[in-house]
Amino acid sequence: MIFDLTGKVALVTGTSRGLGQYFARALASAGADLILTSRDKATLEPFEAEIRALGRRTVSVSLDVTNEASIKSAVAEAEEAFGKIDILVNNAGMNIRKPALDVTWDDWNRILDTNLRGSFFVAQAVAKGMIERGYGRIINIGSVTAVAGYAGLGPYGASRGGIRQLTMSLADDWGKDGVTVNCLAPGWFKTAQNKIMYENQEWVEYLCDRIPLKRPGRPDDLDGPVVFLASEESRYVTGQTLLVDGGISGGATRALPSPKA
Repeated sequence: MIFDLTGKVALVTGTSRGLGQYFARALASAGADLILTSRDKATLEPFEAEIRALGRRTVSVSLDVTNEASIKSAVAEAEEAFGKIDILVNNAGMNIRKPALDVTWDDWNRILDTNLRGSFFVAQAVAKGMIERGYGRIINIGSVTAVAGYAGLGPYGASRGGIRQLTMSLADDWGKDGVTVNCLAPGWFKTAQNKIMYENQEWVEYLCDRIPLKRPGRPDDLDGPVVFLASEESRYVTGQTLLVDGGISGGATRALPSPKA
């Protein structure tokens, strides 16, 4: 079977809600056992039960990606539970939407410490075991904001642009050790972070007009891409950013006027 993750162990950061749960669910459906993480692991109990109902082994660990000691402890606990980590999905992230002139020093640090520094040090901690075993799949979750500028998303876009570059550097660092590193970059998806924007119908229509496929992303649009990057079928793919964005990153502008009724 292609895209079969049976026997693999995946750690997904930020699985208390949102896309992190969709990534974990997709990997479990493909056969992987799961390590779920959150700053408060008690919040993971319902999702843990859901993963077990799929027939997968799972364990939850506490992880704060902004804390070095927490990262080291979580990875050690995960490896003790399963003996290995084959797949890492670096999903934990956050955003603060503000005009650039309103961004504070603390806003910048919170976003970059979580999204960029956290992703690097989680990857570093997990990669040590992967390198020893000569096998690993690291998937950094990026964003279409890594390749396009959006007002109000300066620090967030900077963090995701950093993820894209970091992916290329780590791929070059660890490729010789059997570890691939890729970036999965969603476009405009409705999540807990941005759901208020999707309540504005005028904005949704404006957004869809800019997307060649004429709709925002659905979480299940990411199932195939994340499983592919986690699987043996992606063995010769590394250092790449896979944009799953309905084509909006192409930057196309309607070149013809709308037809008259």
